[in-house]
Amino acid sequence: MTGTTGERLDGRFARLWAASTMSALGSGMATVAAPLFVASKTDDPLTVSAASAVAWLPWLLFALPGGVLVDRVDRRRLMVVIDWVRVAALAVLTAAIITGRAGVALLYAVLFVVNAGEVVFRSAAQAMLPAVVSRSLLERANGWLGGGTTLTQGMIAGPLGGFLFVLAASIPFGVNAATYALSAVLIGLVGGSYRGAPPTGGRRSVRAEVVEGFRWLLSQRLLRTMTFLIGLLNVTLTAAIAVLVLIATQRLGLGSVGYGVLFTCMAVGGLLGSVVGDRLVARITATWTIRIGLLIEAGLHLALAASRSAVVIAVALFAFGVHGALWNMVSNSLRQRLTPAALQGRVGSTTLFIAAGGNCLGALLGGVVATRFGLTAPYWVGFVVAVAVTAVTWRVFDRSTVAAAYADPAPAPDDRPATVA
Repeated sequence: MTGTTGERLDGRFARLWAASTMSALGSGMATVAAPLFVASKTDDPLTVSAASAVAWLPWLLFALPGGVLVDRVDRRRLMVVIDWVRVAALAVLTAAIITGRAGVALLYAVLFVVNAGEVVFRSAAQAMLPAVVSRSLLERANGWLGGGTTLTQGMIAGPLGGFLFVLAASIPFGVNAATYALSAVLIGLVGGSYRGAPPTGGRRSVRAEVVEGFRWLLSQRLLRTMTFLIGLLNVTLTAAIAVLVLIATQRLGLGSVGYGVLFTCMAVGGLLGSVVGDRLVARITATWTIRIGLLIEAGLHLALAASRSAVVIAVALFAFGVHGALWNMVSNSLRQRLTPAALQGRVGSTTLFIAAGGNCLGALLGGVVATRFGLTAPYWVGFVVAVAVTAVTWRVFDRSTVAAAYADPAPAPDDRPATVA
């Protein structure tokens, strides 16, 4: 399932991985530096929080039409163009900060451009991966991609971005531009053509192609269930994370350092899951990876709701980090295995859209529920939801269904791999 003995990820994947990892490092530093820059200009909470809204908005606006674009053009070339556009936008911002002409409005505009590019870039990368690696190595490849992002964006970018901002406000944004430039060069060196199969019946409207991808996803019971599970669980998870700082300070008695350590525990778990995930999935099967993951999700909410021990919470977050890495590995690999080449972009972008919608809704609900019903209320809600969806979907992920998804199908006219030069 994850590759026979001796199978290796080749140089094309190595360049794709390096590009993704460097890009994640730069994006992470800019994510930290952006609110610091806004806070240096104003102390208005609404203006400061608007930076996060500007970062999330493109996911809702461009995920679905971006998937259509990914399926219409060569995915590798699209990623290169997006990277160079982001380099230009960040170069303008960096120059403006150096010359003292940068304002909050310019930062917001650049963040919007950068994150709009990220939406389409990520969809294109996921659609391109099945043509870069063999089916038997998809878990391993997704694990390495997730691990690189976790290491650089989740563990290195935060402290490094803050340190560089102290040296000069322009540095994190300049470094981010450099990482996108390097990413563009590396992706440009990935040989081959990565265009989806041409649509039948000629070019149609964007709306018609979005609907086609959504209908295909709805027709697939396994993928449909996983997609809506991700969206629903993202609502409860983001609601929980939104008030985690209050749990850390008021119930666990932790300071800012201790609060940061909790996220480090989750990131370390994610990194470990990414590194050994393909072997774990091979040993316990994708079916039990999904099922155990749902139980861990419920356990995390229960621990956050009921425990006053920082150690228990840290262990729960570590376990959740491992689960998150394995879940992403399996869900991405299953979608890439089952989706025809001509629909990879649209189906992937629909998944991203639903996941992002869950994040946005959860961010809003977390504070509202905690304010009205008490600090632990979002976690009890999350626990009940996780238990309910585990019970409802347990039989969907049975061994025969998942095994059928891993079986090698006969090539179909609309499911041919991209040609490689």
